Amino acid sequence: MEGPVMGILLHEVKRSYSIPIILLHMWSRRDSIDYSLKRRATLVSYFKGAQAKVDICDADPYLRLAAKHHGEAVERPCPVCRKQEMVVLHYAFGDQLGQYSGRIKSIGELNEMQSEYGEFRVYVVEVCRGCDWHHLIYSFKLGDGQTRKPPRKTS
Repeated sequence: MEGPVMGILLHEVKRSYSIPIILLHMWSRRDSIDYSLKRRATLVSYFKGAQAKVDICDADPYLRLAAKHHGEAVERPCPVCRKQEMVVLHYAFGDQLGQYSGRIKSIGELNEMQSEYGEFRVYVVEVCRGCDWHHLIYSFKLGDGQTRKPPRKTS
């Protein structure tokens, strides 16, 4: 396959998502999973024509709102529309988080939480605010390993 589509495809395949340097310095980070191969497979499938744009650029309305209000900008363009509107979201899930499980957290909040909770998993999702491309790119566990009771719900 020749032409500009293949050029875009090869350019994208050569680039991989790198972990933000701030996440590398979190002392309790473990059990990391990198989803870049799945991401690449999705993009290759799209650029070959096996998937339509509506199939891969289908972000949920809540995810789009979260990206708009809580997303942290990244310096790479969207792999689909090539606009500089990419953001990442960090979702934290865990039994010890109680009612705070499933919420979006900033890197600063995650840094504090790793000393306050025994174990929780963070999912990093990239979202394009231009074309609604989204993909899970990374997940890892944080926490100091001490079992704690979940926080009580406040009335």
